[in-house]
Amino acid sequence: MRVLITGGTGFIGQTLCPALLAEGHTLTIYSRYPDKVKAILGDQVTPLNSLKTLSESDHFDVIINLAGAPIFGQRWSDERKQILLHSRIDITQDLVQFIIRAHTKPEVFLSGSAIGFYGNQGDKILDETSSGHDDFGHQLCAKWENEAKKAKEYGVRVCLLRTGLVIGKNGGFLKPMILPFKLGLGGRLGSGKQWMPWIHIDDHVAICKRLINNHDFGGEFNLTAPNPVTNKIFSQALAKTLHRPAFLPAPTWILKFILGEMSELLLGSQRVIPKRMLDAGYPFKFTELEAALGHVLCE
Repeated sequence: MRVLITGGTGFIGQTLCPALLAEGHTLTIYSRYPDKVKAILGDQVTPLNSLKTLSESDHFDVIINLAGAPIFGQRWSDERKQILLHSRIDITQDLVQFIIRAHTKPEVFLSGSAIGFYGNQGDKILDETSSGHDDFGHQLCAKWENEAKKAKEYGVRVCLLRTGLVIGKNGGFLKPMILPFKLGLGGRLGSGKQWMPWIHIDDHVAICKRLINNHDFGGEFNLTAPNPVTNKIFSQALAKTLHRPAFLPAPTWILKFILGEMSELLLGSQRVIPKRMLDAGYPFKFTELEAALGHVLCE
């Protein structure tokens, strides 16, 4: 199949793209930096530096939208919030505009989202039917999803990827945590009671491929492992995997002082389960956190 991907050089894309190439698909990768595409993914892919240059006669069977400015890293100033929003909304709008003008529509549109859609909801178990708590994370994801849903009006099957914390090698949210924990400086964040839905990158990629190939799948999907853990349990598991202690907690007030509103990402709680994938019988490769961490950090 012919596949158009945004965000193909990102953390998830660098695993997903080779998996799709291995199955014989033809990939076009949108990036503002075409040379980076070739450097990371090789000559098997075709770089594209502007979605607006796509014509009515261009055709893709699948569009996968993973682009967006990193959610971690900088305080959520008003300016930063606009960057986070527009880096997702603008590209999604451009993709939908291409779908509208394309003579032959794609069969499926996989569009990124996140468990941040649900907001901070404590110990409440959340599945794809759950509503969100109105905070910035929810507003960001809801607007992102609403733009993608517009493709449904043109006969395109839309799958929304509400992704949890992705555990993989050489990147993702885990990367900045490894050094402090290796130095024995790790520990729970705040109370440690907040839930952290996670997923191994191999399961994320496998679910994306399943969504592409199953013509009955559409709508919202939680891309998380079946067993979310609290931050305290996560910190203990990471320390154990690295053979280090975890006794230096970061108090809530310090995180709020340093990170401001962005501390919601670390202190908010989403006890999310992947109900739709479980109901569909998807066989998760990694259901337990310690096995996922061990696979990434010890092999």
